[in-house]
Amino acid sequence: MAAMSVIGIDLGNESCYIAVAKAGGIETIANDYSLRSTPSYIAFSGKNRILGVAAKNQQVTNMKNTVYGLKRLIGRKFRDPHVQRELQWLPFNVVEERNGTIGIKVNYLNEEHTFSPEQCLAMLLTKLKDTASTALQTPINDCVISVPSYFTNNERKALLDSAAISGLNVLRLFNETTATALSYGIYKQDLPAPEEKPRNVVFVDCGYASLQVFACAFNKGKLKMITTAADPYLGGRDIDRLLADHFAAEFQKKYHVDAKSNARAYVRLLAEVEKLKKQMSANSTTLPLGIECFMNDKDVKSEMKRADMEVICASLFQRVEDTLRQCLNQSGLQLGDIYAVEIVGGSSRVPAIKQLIEKVFQKQPSTTLNQDEAVSRGCALQCAMLSPAVRVREFSVTDVQNYPVHLSWEASPGGESAGELEVFPLNHATPFSRMLTFYRTEPFSVKAFYIGNIPYPDSNIGTWVVKDIRPASDGKPQKVKVKVRINLHGIMTVSSASLIEAKESTEPETPQDTQEAQETPADQQQQQQSNGDQQQQDESETSSAPAQTAEVGHPQSTGKGWAKKISAWFSGEGDKEKKKKLVKSVDLPIEALTSGFSNVEINKFTEQEFKMIASDKQEKERADSRNALEEYVYDLRNKVSSEEELGQYLLEADREQLVRLLDDMENWLYEDGEDCNKQVYIDKLSELKSRGEPVQQRKIEFEVRPSVLENFSRSLQLCSKALELIKNNDPKYAHLTDEDVNKVNHAYQDAFKWLEQARANLHNTPKHLPVPITVAQIRQEKSNFENAANSILSRPPPKAPSPPKDDKKQAGDENSSEQKEQQQNKQNSQENMEWSDDHF
Repeated sequence: MAAMSVIGIDLGNESCYIAVAKAGGIETIANDYSLRSTPSYIAFSGKNRILGVAAKNQQVTNMKNTVYGLKRLIGRKFRDPHVQRELQWLPFNVVEERNGTIGIKVNYLNEEHTFSPEQCLAMLLTKLKDTASTALQTPINDCVISVPSYFTNNERKALLDSAAISGLNVLRLFNETTATALSYGIYKQDLPAPEEKPRNVVFVDCGYASLQVFACAFNKGKLKMITTAADPYLGGRDIDRLLADHFAAEFQKKYHVDAKSNARAYVRLLAEVEKLKKQMSANSTTLPLGIECFMNDKDVKSEMKRADMEVICASLFQRVEDTLRQCLNQSGLQLGDIYAVEIVGGSSRVPAIKQLIEKVFQKQPSTTLNQDEAVSRGCALQCAMLSPAVRVREFSVTDVQNYPVHLSWEASPGGESAGELEVFPLNHATPFSRMLTFYRTEPFSVKAFYIGNIPYPDSNIGTWVVKDIRPASDGKPQKVKVKVRINLHGIMTVSSASLIEAKESTEPETPQDTQEAQETPADQQQQQQSNGDQQQQDESETSSAPAQTAEVGHPQSTGKGWAKKISAWFSGEGDKEKKKKLVKSVDLPIEALTSGFSNVEINKFTEQEFKMIASDKQEKERADSRNALEEYVYDLRNKVSSEEELGQYLLEADREQLVRLLDDMENWLYEDGEDCNKQVYIDKLSELKSRGEPVQQRKIEFEVRPSVLENFSRSLQLCSKALELIKNNDPKYAHLTDEDVNKVNHAYQDAFKWLEQARANLHNTPKHLPVPITVAQIRQEKSNFENAANSILSRPPPKAPSPPKDDKKQAGDENSSEQKEQQQNKQNSQENMEWSDDHF
């Protein structure tokens, strides 16, 4: 796995999941808390940033500096009604910046800092990147990140900016809807053939903050999104808030405490309500709710059953039904055309939502997919499909545009009027390119905007200025081709513009040469679009299918071209010389006036992020050093205080002195040593180890020594038996000389004396004193003895000399061997020829 890094990130409003594509399939990565989900929370303190699980765990004690819900803020302005609606639920400080954007004020490193939502989201992505790098033991760069299908251009660009700040290369922003469909379809082996009627499946994704319902058509090896309906402001958190408001009103009457006036109390109430909601999904009986020391040191209690919850949340469930029916109507499918309804998302477990799905689609919802991890798995699959490092089964994915996109252009001084064209209608296939042709004498601009109801206050997408346009040599307008595209990220952009310069040359004309390509006028383009005559291009722009074209404002678009050509053929004018046009394409610069950070700003924020990463790393190392010192103090003190551990290896006075030293170190850690540099803790730990490790080493020596001495004794016994066999003239050792036997005997006597002396010295040494002979020394003596004795005792006897052979017989044998070898080579050559004939 070290050779590749193919991950998919499900970036949720409340939590995130990371999946990786491996040889054995798709796996979900666990974080540093061994959890598969990482909360979408970041927090700031006086020393460092706190990310993920740790950030959420300390939220109640650090409300003002714990940031979450970032997906609802990126790419938006402060005065956006949607943002203002969100702010009433956010306890941290959100301010308006000079350019109208959002700023989040926090206390970081004991100073006030203001970060944009995009910067904060980049911090979360940095955490996810580190989690994946740690789990896979390889640096992570490429990834696919999920986005809600209802995200607009501005929000998608903001997410790409966040990823760039975190150092991630996003291969694709993948709609959560399409990711879910891919994770469902790619494993299905029984899908209909491409030429057969597709299998239509409806998916309902009810998450923490939004509801998405979408229909998808599956054939073998491909999927095509049909339509998507979404309610961006309806999710599990809305159920939690209604229930929390219900209990807050009850507690105010019953206990005279106002939970909504205290942010910390309300957050605790939301957490308890979420637990109760999950319990009610599995139980229809009355369930209790209780919170100790809720407010003013008062304990609060209440209860609720599922039926009560459904009454309180009736308005939300009605919106769920409306969204389900909207998807059904937009898809154009009949109930009988739908093969199955799959549910994903944590809030889809609510029984009332399952009942509504069955009511609308007349089918019981299926749970084929992992409801929490389906999106991340789909993103990992898409990343594997886009990455050359992994081989994946061929599977075509066609997404759709969720909002109609129109393009308008300004009038030309040459007489061309202003115009507007629907370039990408609702549910248009994406990614997709379209070529528009203009006739201009000077630079001009085109503006893209959404049409219809979108969850964003400004329908404007952006303006693109096409520059460096000049009139032709005869003063007439020149042809300008502009390519507009919705790319893999779902972002609308003007990808290129080119000036078509035509020069005339004289040569004989034939009827075959007079035919020119006909470009479609704008009105016909719209008609073709509505008839579905569309050609989709791949993101890499290498597809042989050209982008659709539309001609705008041609000064001589009269439709009489074919009549003139036919007249020329029959009059014989085709044999005359004609002026042939030599066409030259010149790329034109484009200035994009769109939302998002500039490259300068991204570089600035990236540098800030790297500095914060370095600061976090330094603080982590400092904290780890302090924790190591604190752990050593506790561990050594417990062992020294126990006679079964290290107490017996110290004199009482020495033990008391060491315990006092450890107590003083503990007091220092919680007083003057609370916040010191890393090196201070390292030095203090080294000082303690110089006192504690000799005691621990004496314990190890005492426990390991008996077995080492026993092994040495066993080696001496084996050598003694061998010497006894030699003394009794055993044939096994008959080849050894007297010198060899004397060497073995001397080695045995020396080792035996050394071992007896060592036993005596060790027996007379108290446990609290350093050992005179270490286990390592005993093992070395044993090794030296065995090398000296075994090198002789294991020596094999010499081989008996072989009798001399007759010269003639030997020569005959050699000739015979030579003949056999030649015969064998010939046979092998024949076999090789036979193999070659068969092979070819």
